[in-house]
Amino acid sequence: MRIIDGLRERVKEEKPADEEAVKRLLREEIAALLRPVASPLAQNRDGLTAMLIVGVNGAGKTTTIGKLAHRFRSQGKKVIIGAADTFRAAAIEQLQVWGDRTGATVIAQQAGADPAAVAFDAAQAAQARGADVLMVDTAGRLQTRSNLMEELSKVHRVLVNQLGRPLDEVLLVLDATTGQNGLSQARLFREAVPVSGIALTKLDGTAKGGVIVAIAEELKVPVKLVGVGEQVDDLQDFDPEAFAEALLA
Repeated sequence: MRIIDGLRERVKEEKPADEEAVKRLLREEIAALLRPVASPLAQNRDGLTAMLIVGVNGAGKTTTIGKLAHRFRSQGKKVIIGAADTFRAAAIEQLQVWGDRTGATVIAQQAGADPAAVAFDAAQAAQARGADVLMVDTAGRLQTRSNLMEELSKVHRVLVNQLGRPLDEVLLVLDATTGQNGLSQARLFREAVPVSGIALTKLDGTAKGGVIVAIAEELKVPVKLVGVGEQVDDLQDFDPEAFAEALLA
């Protein structure tokens, strides 16, 4: 692993006096690895910012969308959310609660509806109403892997066709507590859609989110956001230095 090799070299060169000095070097190596993949959330300054949110069930997609809606609404932006996780009735209801809470408009159909149709409706509504931000939720049931991946590809295709351009973000939400499993999830979702960034959730518990180091090293997918708590403001832009510090705290 690149970090260990880098650390070994620096220990040889700098001969740190104690454990704390070694930790400082390790922190610097981790931050250096993550710095190139730390990237702010893409925003379309001239019109609609369109985002597709993907990830397995339980990773925190709905909460991430809700917190982002709060962030954008606080900036005075008009937000539309497409509830295209039609497999879970609870997902639609949760988004509607977030919509009520933040003032975002939620475009939804009944549970079991075609997710691509919901995505199409949401994109049309965003265009017709002059929205600033469109976020589309998706299903994440990995037990029907091939169907899910086909469904995700279709939702992505429908959005791109309706908007007539690539999306600004395809955000993969990963649960920090899943460890190395997050790496295989990232690989899987990248097969279906062009993942442009990662939101790492549930960093408020015992999870340190070290998987992000492995993802940064292997997949070079930009890390955009970290979720550090339950409050609406607890979704933060990713800061490599602060993350490396917390990882070794």
